[in-house]
Amino acid sequence: MKRLSLVVIVLVLAGLLLAGCGGAAAPTKIKIGTDATFPPFELVDEQTKELTGFDVELMKAIAQKAGLEVEFVNVGFDPLLAGVAQCQYDGAIAAITITDERKQQMSLSNPYFEAGQVVVVKIDNDAIKSKDDLGGKTAGAQIGTTGAIEIGNIPDAKLKTYDSFDLAFQDLINGQLDAVVADNPLALGYIGKNADKIKVTGPVFTSENYGIAVCNKKADLVTKFNQGIDAVKADGTLEKLIQKWIVTGQ
Repeated sequence: MKRLSLVVIVLVLAGLLLAGCGGAAAPTKIKIGTDATFPPFELVDEQTKELTGFDVELMKAIAQKAGLEVEFVNVGFDPLLAGVAQCQYDGAIAAITITDERKQQMSLSNPYFEAGQVVVVKIDNDAIKSKDDLGGKTAGAQIGTTGAIEIGNIPDAKLKTYDSFDLAFQDLINGQLDAVVADNPLALGYIGKNADKIKVTGPVFTSENYGIAVCNKKADLVTKFNQGIDAVKADGTLEKLIQKWIVTGQ
C-alpha cells in the first residue's frame, strides 16, 4: 500500500513538472480552403510554388492572433464554397463576397475588405461603356462569383463561365468575349499586365464586402476570426497588407 502511494506521488509530481515545462498549449489546427487563381488576393508563387497573396497573408495573421494553425487547401472557387457548406473545410478565404444567399449555406465573418464589380473590355472597344451595354453581348466571369451573378441579372446578356478568371481574360484578349465582369482589384491587376490590350469601362457598379466563410458547425471559429480581424485592423497589419498587395502590388 505504501509503495502504491509512493508511485502515485511520483506520477503526480512528474505530471506537474511536465506541465510546468510544457509552456503554452499547441495552437488548434484548422483546414482553410482557397482558390489560388485570384491575384492579388490568392495565387501560387511561381518561384517557391507556395500559396501567397493578400488573403493568404491575412489569414495567417488572423490565425496567429486567434491561436490557430492554418492548413491551406487549394481548390476551385465553386467547389470551394460547396466544400465549406458541406463542412469539408473548417473555413475558406478567397475574396468571398458576403451575400444573403451564402449566409444560408455557411457562416461568414465580419467584413475585412470592400470591393465592387467592373466591366473590362478590349482596349479598342468603345461600344461598351458600362454594364448597361452588355445586353446582347457575351460576358465572361469565374463560375460561382458575384461577377457571374451580375451578368446573369443583365437582360439579354450572355454569360460564359470559367474555372478561373485568367481563362476569361485570355478569351477577352483573344476576341472570344465582349467583356469580363470581375472584382475591381482583380481586374486592375490583369489590366496592369495587359495595359495595351484591355481596359475598365464605366464605374464600379456594386459595393461588396469580403468575409471569411466558415462551416456552420464551427460557430466558435466565427468568433475567433472576428476577434482576429479586429486585432489586425487595430495593430495596422491589415493596412500594411492592403498597401503591399492592393495599392502597390507584389
